[in-house]
Amino acid sequence: MSRLRILIVEDEPVIAEHIAAYLNNADFEVSAVVYDMEEAKKEMETNTPDAAILDINLQSANDGIDLAGWINGRYRLPFLFLTAHADKYTLERAKKVKPAGYIVKPFNESTLQASLEIAISNYAQEQNHDQPLLRPDKINRRLLSPLSERELEVAQLVYYGITNTQITERLFVSVNTVKTHLKNIYLKLDVNTRVGMISRLRELMQE
Repeated sequence: MSRLRILIVEDEPVIAEHIAAYLNNADFEVSAVVYDMEEAKKEMETNTPDAAILDINLQSANDGIDLAGWINGRYRLPFLFLTAHADKYTLERAKKVKPAGYIVKPFNESTLQASLEIAISNYAQEQNHDQPLLRPDKINRRLLSPLSERELEVAQLVYYGITNTQITERLFVSVNTVKTHLKNIYLKLDVNTRVGMISRLRELMQE
């Protein structure tokens, strides 16, 4: 649970499998693979991810852009479009729902991972740009078990959309060490995703 959890909405099973294979690594894990808007809604409500990858051309009454509009109205999380369509009409529709990224098929593993990493980081920084640095006193006074200095350091990096691998490079620790810190932070904040962690930190900073 310490990795970024990604929902894949793609109606072509083979492509969905490729995306999932690319994303199950040290930084990302696939929370679920669904094939249409209704399945995606159920998954969002019961197993909310940290981010989503949406195919635009879904074989259903509603497409990925419709789904993106629904996500914007209910959740604070980034999403990327992954599509074979880059015509002007589709792009104009896509712009209106403000995706964090737009990837045109065909794609490769490095393109997908880099686009997702940048999208999540930019989204987190945009959401938190008016927020102050995390203050240990404000956060820990409301917790039964306070965050340690190192846990606060990790939490601050996650707050700004930094991935596990990037955290290891900044703090000179192993991926497993980062995962251990994140699990401890989740436990102390009573959350189970990065989205939940960031929301809880915002709440604590405002109390």
